[in-house]
Amino acid sequence: MYDRHGALHHLDVKAGVWIYRVFLLPTTLQVDLAFVPAVEFRALGPTFRLVFGKENEPRYASPQAPGDIIGLGWLYALHARSCIARRKLWQAEYMIRSIRDHTLALACIRHGLPSEHGRGIDQLPSGIAAQFEGSLVRQLDTAELSRALQVTTLGLLSEIRNIDEAFAARLQETLIRLSEPPAAITPP
Repeated sequence: MYDRHGALHHLDVKAGVWIYRVFLLPTTLQVDLAFVPAVEFRALGPTFRLVFGKENEPRYASPQAPGDIIGLGWLYALHARSCIARRKLWQAEYMIRSIRDHTLALACIRHGLPSEHGRGIDQLPSGIAAQFEGSLVRQLDTAELSRALQVTTLGLLSEIRNIDEAFAARLQETLIRLSEPPAAITPP
């Protein structure tokens, strides 16, 4: 790849026993070469198409459990709120983005779309993704971060309701409290 195609760099990405050597070409093309023991060679997703050779029985990866995604969502909301209060603005933005990413993953699972790496987000019904446009942080200040945190946290609560009304009822009061602007914390 380096000699014949001028690869600029490569990265090995490991997924179970699979190793994907990913090359970056000067043309911005990405070339992936996958390596796996023959006994593990199989389709890992529904879009796999065998060109030649022999494959084993497909084994599709299960999406992350919604309960785990919900747990990470409220955990990121807790951290985002405390980061805003402590004026850790970049970290707060990161946490808010993570809440949004996890909530949109929940929506993808609910609609039978791929949830990993944002692959299904653009296929969601327009109203779902549109409710998160207001969650984008436009500037790094506590008022803007608090506003974006409120949008993402209420969006998380809404998505939890769509999955499990009783679970949402249990979390509602706390998530609403998390969505309110935090009091500033000043170091001693």
